[in-house]
Amino acid sequence: MGCFLSNLGYGLVMAKIAFLFPGQGSQYVGMAKDLYENSVEAKEMIKTADDALGINLSYIMFNGPDDQLKQTEFTQPAIFLHSVILSSLIRTLSPSMAAGHSLGEYSALVSAGAIQFYDAIKLVRTRGKAMQQAGIDNPGTMAAIIGLSKTKVVEGCEEASSEGIVQTANFNSSDQIVISGSVAGVRKAMEICKAKGAKLVKELVVSGAFHSPLMESAKEKLKAELSITPIYNARFPVYANVTANPVIDSKEISNLLYEQVTAPVKWEETILNFVNDGVEEFFEIGPGKVLQGLVKRIAPQIKCTSIDKFSDVEKYL
Repeated sequence: MGCFLSNLGYGLVMAKIAFLFPGQGSQYVGMAKDLYENSVEAKEMIKTADDALGINLSYIMFNGPDDQLKQTEFTQPAIFLHSVILSSLIRTLSPSMAAGHSLGEYSALVSAGAIQFYDAIKLVRTRGKAMQQAGIDNPGTMAAIIGLSKTKVVEGCEEASSEGIVQTANFNSSDQIVISGSVAGVRKAMEICKAKGAKLVKELVVSGAFHSPLMESAKEKLKAELSITPIYNARFPVYANVTANPVIDSKEISNLLYEQVTAPVKWEETILNFVNDGVEEFFEIGPGKVLQGLVKRIAPQIKCTSIDKFSDVEKYL
């Protein structure tokens, strides 16, 4: 699998490409509207999603308001839908492997044929609603720690744990780590990390302490939905957030999606594993360019192309 790279006189050489799918925070009002207007297939997928969920998700995506789109129960299916439409429209690129950042892992699994679109959109909606409710029942927060080593951030969380729950949530790159937990625990860890030499500590505007033990109730609600969702062996490896390693087996996929809700996202390690496994080009499939920016930090030698709009996907139809 892969796309044609070049002809070196020995026949066509296949480039090893990886699809990357964004997670929460990449949404914007107007997302996927141009896909709806320019593609019959996109229009059908959007209608299917609206019908499956029993809500007018497309209206919120196209028109907002922004405050509503930012609600986790809408944000997650919106980003998922946008991403999966794009990957479905791409005909001339065939990935050798894929990964998604948190929520984006669901888009990656659909692209690999491990979960069918109709089942996945309902699963993602359940996940989003459960995580939003967990954020109400167990209020918490998250913070970005910039310019401090992984070891020192982990130490900072451990030292702050006497004030409340706090742990690492996203290992985005060597100099960008996100922590998550109770408000008191996170704010104490921010102080400690600043004292340890962090260049910047910034509390994030989020609706819950994602990828922390405060999401345990969401994890259990998702488990029930996962148990009735058909999951298949993936056609190509999807690198899991929990382990940063490739997975194909359907049972393992289900277990990892369950664990992912409260486990840290090992994004930097995932990208480095891709590079070690021979990836020659990345494509970020979905709204925004967050992952493209992270790839530039982690593996600047590897090209990463963002595909968000219909104009981006046209050349690959």
